[in-house]
Amino acid sequence: MMDILSWVCLALGSFLGIVGGIGILRFPDFYTRLHAVGITDTLCAGLFLLGLAFQAGLTIASFKLFLIFVFIFFTSPTASHSLANAAMLGGLKPKLSNDDTTDSSKLGDQ
Repeated sequence: MMDILSWVCLALGSFLGIVGGIGILRFPDFYTRLHAVGITDTLCAGLFLLGLAFQAGLTIASFKLFLIFVFIFFTSPTASHSLANAAMLGGLKPKLSNDDTTDSSKLGDQ
């Protein structure tokens, strides 16, 4: 049973890592890309570490994995917030509309 739970957590963590990677490639600007990765990386790492803890059982290794999770749980959102704040202070504006499509408010101008 522990092997099944472990592999489910590892598979879900892998899936979320892939989804975060796709988000980096597909989203249009820095802020949406940061949001995609900022959300998925903490949960992805948490699921990986939980799967590894199921494999380790109740040992010192699982305690170390828990400490790694606590570290990631606090540092990853803090790093994402710091990057977004630095980008905003640096003058990077979010993309508010898609430049490739025709905006309905511009139709009257033509």
